[in-house]
Amino acid sequence: MQEKSILFTGGGTAGHVIVNLALIPYFHEQGWKISYIGSKDGIERELVGDIPYVDYYPISTGKLRRYMSIENFKDPFKVLKGIADAARVIRKTKPQIIFSKGGFVSVPVVIAAKLKRVPTIIHESDLTPGLANKLATPFAKKVLTTFPETVKYIKGDKAKHVGAVVREQLFTGTRSSGYELTGFNEEKTTLLIMGGSIGSQKINDIIRENLDVLLKTYQIVHICGKGNVDETFKRAGYVQYEYVHDELSDLFAITDIVLSRAGSNAIFEFLALNIPMLLIPLSLAASRGDQIDNAKSFERQGYAHVLFEENMTASTLLQAITKLTEEAETLKENLQVENSEVARLEVIQLIESMAKK
Repeated sequence: MQEKSILFTGGGTAGHVIVNLALIPYFHEQGWKISYIGSKDGIERELVGDIPYVDYYPISTGKLRRYMSIENFKDPFKVLKGIADAARVIRKTKPQIIFSKGGFVSVPVVIAAKLKRVPTIIHESDLTPGLANKLATPFAKKVLTTFPETVKYIKGDKAKHVGAVVREQLFTGTRSSGYELTGFNEEKTTLLIMGGSIGSQKINDIIRENLDVLLKTYQIVHICGKGNVDETFKRAGYVQYEYVHDELSDLFAITDIVLSRAGSNAIFEFLALNIPMLLIPLSLAASRGDQIDNAKSFERQGYAHVLFEENMTASTLLQAITKLTEEAETLKENLQVENSEVARLEVIQLIESMAKK
């Protein structure tokens, strides 16, 4: 009997890896051979490269830019080399199915899969499809969406709404471990701040500008991004991390409210964990507007409050955090709607079904 084999791809940001991390343990438990194609130095290599039962293959990648750069002329050649690299990996690993989470590294993989006649399932987290997934969709068999609204943006009958796929381990954290890790106590409200895997300088700066005022009411876990920890702001009740992986479930267990960017994977994790959120989406000056769409959708459904970055000052941020605290119980009632395990199982069943075909 042929060994069951699956290949995952996706990278560039943590959001393009997290769903893969939610699925990989299941396929390992079921005895599948697991391979992963990512970039040579992206965050996906940090998050996946050390998993002992996953074979990680770095390939050449271009970058999908929406602005003029001399690098744009070089990138098509990098993508072509990436397609050749990916084809060699596919030939070597012989997967029955490929699961792509998006990001620029995934485009040559999905194209190579089509050339090698290996079916690919794409997962799109944001409300509107990203550029990488738009380019890859014609070469894929199926596109799974987190938001129901996303289906209308995808031509043909490839799209299927499944909901959010959330990592099981996020539900395993304990309050005792969270308090031990941070040195916090149960008497004070815990505010978690997340600026995405690379952090947000503007959010970091305004939080620190308000730090002494905030610490009168809150104890704060600040995940501030790589290279953004600032030891000059050491305070009792204020803990900084560049990025958190294994301990994140314990930190979530003690979190009362969260201030975050509006990346889809993160906000659906907060939804699944019933954590009231204040979302500060990336502005149009720094993105294609996907986080703005995500945040507005959550605000409409009563899951979150939103503060747009162009309106964010020291004063407005304090006001928004205070309002979120006051209305947290109302938001918690609205949040009790998402069953992420159903979505994860549906995605697994689709992967297994397509692999058999």
